[in-house]
Amino acid sequence: MSTIIYPSPIFGPVHSRRLGLSLGINLQPSDGKVCTFDCVYCECGFNADHRPRMQRPSREEVYYALEKQLITMASRNELPDVLTFAGNGEPTTHPHFHEIISDTIRLRDNYCPQAKVSVLSNATMITKDSVREALMKVDNNILKLDTVNPDYIKKVDRPTGHYDVSQLIEAMKLFKGHIIIQTMFMKGHINNEDISNISDSYVLPWLETVKAIAPQEVMVYTIDRETPSPHLAKATREELDAIRDLVIAQGIPCIASY
Repeated sequence: MSTIIYPSPIFGPVHSRRLGLSLGINLQPSDGKVCTFDCVYCECGFNADHRPRMQRPSREEVYYALEKQLITMASRNELPDVLTFAGNGEPTTHPHFHEIISDTIRLRDNYCPQAKVSVLSNATMITKDSVREALMKVDNNILKLDTVNPDYIKKVDRPTGHYDVSQLIEAMKLFKGHIIIQTMFMKGHINNEDISNISDSYVLPWLETVKAIAPQEVMVYTIDRETPSPHLAKATREELDAIRDLVIAQGIPCIASY
């Protein structure tokens, strides 16, 4: 089982399937994983296997590391398409997330004004006013919603604390459309139990919820790298395309990544 633990606070740039040339911003320690989910498909592995000993980067460390990398990229005429908050766990748990977002926007405006600022989040912290205010400032507020089925979430996303999907759906509506829904579709088994979420029993309730949230876009994707849990499999191109087309039929832009 191989996993990816990213450098901190800056990594890349990497070529994202969905976002283009992406410079990563990792607000978690560089020697482990800190996340409010413990997804069975996470490329960073299980939380328990990667407990960090180092501290999160400070706001100042993030600022100076990002500025240094942007200066280097500008000297090479290789500016990023996007500055992406991702890495070794949930970025919005950083105690200075709001301030770091403001710093990043200021640096973006100075060095690469054409670039988008994106946040990849599992949405567990969006009931906090400071987190919601910060996410309203970014270009791509990408929030995870793998399903609306609480039992599936417990088995697959495996929240590490209290998680009420109905409450978070209501919080997603507060963004008034300034939100991109990201959903992982896959197949496979955990402990001999089917955890595929591509059937109508999962897709149709999810689709109704997406309509109620009314996002600016939906991203459906599937497994791209090795997973910490065995016996998981990619959704096929045809399966993802069918789900994508259901979303588009509702008048919501949707892309599928294979």
